[in-house]
Amino acid sequence: MAAMLRAASLADPRPPQGESEADRPDGLPMPRRVWAIAAISFGTALLVLDGAIPTVALPTIARDLGVSNAAVTNVITVYQLVLVMVLFPFASLGDRIGHRTLYQWGQGVFMAASAACWFATDFTLLLVLRAFQALGAGMALAVSAAMLRQIYPSAKLGTGMGINSVIVASSAALAPTLGGWIVGHAPWQTVFVVAAPLAVVSLLLGRALPDPKPRDIPAQWKSGLWSALTMLLLVGGMQVGTHGNVPLGVATVLMGVASAVWLVKREKGRENPVLPVDLLAKPVLGLSALAAIACFIASSALMLSLPFRFEEGMGYPPETVGMLLLPFPLTLLFVAPAAGWASDRIAATKLGVAGMVIAVAGMLLLATMPEQPGAFAIVWRLALAALGFGMFFAPNSRLLIGRAPPERAAAAGGLLSTSRLVGQTLGAVVVGILLAGGFGLGPTPLYVACALAVVAAACSLARFSQRDSAANR
Repeated sequence: MAAMLRAASLADPRPPQGESEADRPDGLPMPRRVWAIAAISFGTALLVLDGAIPTVALPTIARDLGVSNAAVTNVITVYQLVLVMVLFPFASLGDRIGHRTLYQWGQGVFMAASAACWFATDFTLLLVLRAFQALGAGMALAVSAAMLRQIYPSAKLGTGMGINSVIVASSAALAPTLGGWIVGHAPWQTVFVVAAPLAVVSLLLGRALPDPKPRDIPAQWKSGLWSALTMLLLVGGMQVGTHGNVPLGVATVLMGVASAVWLVKREKGRENPVLPVDLLAKPVLGLSALAAIACFIASSALMLSLPFRFEEGMGYPPETVGMLLLPFPLTLLFVAPAAGWASDRIAATKLGVAGMVIAVAGMLLLATMPEQPGAFAIVWRLALAALGFGMFFAPNSRLLIGRAPPERAAAAGGLLSTSRLVGQTLGAVVVGILLAGGFGLGPTPLYVACALAVVAAACSLARFSQRDSAANR
């Protein structure tokens, strides 16, 4: 009987009664750490799948609901826009009510909205449900990085970020294939429901997640709404401009810039600001966020421009284009955990700068390919570029999350996620501008991506040169 009780205690992911999180050692104890990693992994996978998998179904949705191809892209745009709007406000809310509480609320909202998508037969209703999906995803994503910091011992945080990168890369690689199979064998509504079971598993394992005591800080609704409005103007304006209405897009972005300036002035000097100006003011964190944005713009521009070049410039059929792009996420699957493990032992700047040098070399080789290269010539060049990006992402993320004060871990996580989403949006804007100007089918997008990779490397070097560089490497 005693042996059975001991086994049950090992399998139970719940924290012992009466034990406060503040009294725990560095990282969660085993085996609870394993259950918590599983919960975060399932949650991350569903968020990535839900963001990427509907892309394949867009033509079918447009045809079935009787909307134009231009309008149906709002299925993706609405999700991204709502997500980037709510990250900072929800990071602040998570500090007030508890990270695990907000994370599980987010999973619940996401699961309910996903189930409701099964009954979506109207385009407007589908967009509303996509907004609620993004709302739930934003709740979870706003605090997931902070919980990763609490799950892993500080000496293994890089390994944890690497594992999380593997989940992101593998889910992104699976999404197009899974989405195509679903659209070919089931109603298109299934693409929005398929990730819901992952939310169920994440919720069941959620008791193992760390749950530090909520902080007694005042609600900041005005700052939260202002932050959301600012991101709406900035990111929404970029998306409007990309979709053809350039004057309105530019005007909206300019209003967003003005709103951001006023918001920064308001948030300066405030304790626990919703917009993390206190973190951005620290050179190591501000430069890491800027490096992340530049790197995500570069990788997004690379992956968005290559399909056009391969299909329209080189004449490859669409099914072949998908296979030619596959080496990028597959390479990340192997590189990300290795880079995360290495970042626990080697300076993040050394890994990041070396990675950007490799990425630039790979992209220059892609830019200077012959007009009709063979598949192997494309694959190894793309894999080389992916190797470089993989060496950068996990170490830079580890530094951004690990160097933030513990009480601002959620804000740092929101900053990291916002950097990724803004970078990806700007990457799409860059490719859209180049395509509209007639430069998108040649090597120009790759040269632009190279320049941005150089910016990321320069930010890393500037971070290294700061006065406290010995602690920030």
